[in-house]
Amino acid sequence: MIEPSCKMSVEDVATHYNDLDRYYREVWGEHLHHGLWTDGKESPEQAVQELVRLLANQAKIGPGDQVCDVGCGYGATARQLVDEYEAQVLGVTVSESQLEYALGQSGAPDEKLHGQARDVNSPSSSSPPAGESPNPRYRLQNWESNDFENRSFDAVVSIECLAHVVDKQKYFSEIFRVLKPGKHAAITAWLSGEDPTDWHVRHLLEPICREGRLASMGTAREYEKMISAAGLELVKSESLRSHVRRTWDICARRAVIGLFTRPEFRELLIRRSTSNWIFFVTLWRIILAYRLRVMDYGLFVIRRPVGPN
Repeated sequence: MIEPSCKMSVEDVATHYNDLDRYYREVWGEHLHHGLWTDGKESPEQAVQELVRLLANQAKIGPGDQVCDVGCGYGATARQLVDEYEAQVLGVTVSESQLEYALGQSGAPDEKLHGQARDVNSPSSSSPPAGESPNPRYRLQNWESNDFENRSFDAVVSIECLAHVVDKQKYFSEIFRVLKPGKHAAITAWLSGEDPTDWHVRHLLEPICREGRLASMGTAREYEKMISAAGLELVKSESLRSHVRRTWDICARRAVIGLFTRPEFRELLIRRSTSNWIFFVTLWRIILAYRLRVMDYGLFVIRRPVGPN
């Protein structure tokens, strides 16, 4: 397990995304996750949607299913699951800025939040009929301390949230607890390669964790052990590195364009009073880590068994 030189907390993660909100949306877009290229002809917008579809299909999401999106970001995944799969979706994030954006995209009123876990209901792009619950819903919530009822979800999806989580075993245990027996979760995660050298850790993986506010970054093998320890069945574990790494070339290009065309981008890089200027350097570390194969991107499909546990 790769850990940063300084401990990360959920507050650190929330502050990072709040402070860099405008830059993340400029560079990543509202999906805020990798794209999936299968034939290489997809546009960036199509690629990010394809990644969501992959997870939705692996988690066997269907009309009316109760779905939790863990680490929902700006709510784009939740909205896609509602629009394309007719699911009932609850998204959770620790970032107030992300939550406010998600609510704004869904046409909900802007609310002042104060860091407490709370549900916020909002209609999707297609408002529900009178008397029906808004969909999707969002909550400002740390997944590790959620109070959702046991066996309350038909599916869980989580895109690139795991590396930010402090207690990763708890992350998987909570998935087991809230899933209904026989139901599935689909997760994508940033991964460390299995055997990085000291140089790779010192100059690439540890700085990526520290600069990106990642609590730690594990290997596929380490997460597979945690999945088993949580009582979950591993249905699939697969590397998607070759299908997603184009994401970083696109992000780097957008960042460079932003530096030349947007004064606020240059201000972030020059203004060293905030630690977030390193955001631009981290992009290039990640590109190199992917090219050297010391960083990976994994898909995990897991199932809660049907049985007495």
